[in-house]
Amino acid sequence: MAEWLVEQGIGEERAMLVDRGEAIAARLRWPGGLEPGLVENAKLIARTANSRRGTARFASGEEALVDQLPHETSEGTALRLIVTRSAMAERGRLKRAQARPTQEAPRPAPTLAEDLGARVVHRFPAGLWEDVFADAWSGEAAFAGGALTITPTPAMTLIDIDGTLPPRDLCLAAMEPIAAALARLDLAGSIGIDFPTLPDKGDRKQADSALELALDDLPIERTAMNGFGFVQLVAKLTQPSLLHLLARDRAGAAARLLLRQAGLVDAPGALLLTCAPPVETALRSEWRDELARRTGRELRIKADPGLALSAGFAQAVPL
Repeated sequence: MAEWLVEQGIGEERAMLVDRGEAIAARLRWPGGLEPGLVENAKLIARTANSRRGTARFASGEEALVDQLPHETSEGTALRLIVTRSAMAERGRLKRAQARPTQEAPRPAPTLAEDLGARVVHRFPAGLWEDVFADAWSGEAAFAGGALTITPTPAMTLIDIDGTLPPRDLCLAAMEPIAAALARLDLAGSIGIDFPTLPDKGDRKQADSALELALDDLPIERTAMNGFGFVQLVAKLTQPSLLHLLARDRAGAAARLLLRQAGLVDAPGALLLTCAPPVETALRSEWRDELARRTGRELRIKADPGLALSAGFAQAVPL
């Protein structure tokens, strides 16, 4: 039976839906900022003329786009809002969080355990999170006869399919890997899939049927495949995916991964974290203090310019 598991990491929360030893879905949360479910008072700082939309500023200073404003609400008014979507950082721009008025009592955003009804564990089954992270870091997923390349862009997330199989066979072979990648990387919003071109309408119809079957368990709407092999998917978007979080702050993501590795070191001694210089910079002081507190160990950090961002490692060394 599939079960959501959560690790409460340093600087992040990680969740995986595990079924028979396989991670079939995942979520990643970097706490802080405006997150879905947060209820807090804010001030309306701008309102669009002849519209129920505006912009509000929260106590943290972060701003959100607000919808469903009452007609009588004017600029400068204090109002209580519930956040419905996190801010989305994309290449070259930042999409503000979204919110709407509410009468609910103030509350923080839910944790992943609360949101998913998950069981909190000390550590996931060995290797599962590492595989999910590797997929999100590379934006690639291989399958028999081909591979997916998944790229976040300001307009949409794009999935490109390439391989050695004939076009029709390659399309059909990619369907299950596409559905698996959507769940494992927590992809939502607007998603474009660039299949190999299938000139024959019968082949396109068969591909559409196969994609519908593969996506059957996911809350996604889609278009039919056009003559150029393009399909668009749309799913409700409330928070950044794993792919988007790692693309937005790769050094920060690598730092969080290194902290997780350090927490799994069982050998006695001080903890030595060896990493690329940008990762050392991304290791916030409060994260370092939390690692020392959780492990009860002396912490040492060594920057190695020869390491890639994701190649950091943790080990026990003599005191």
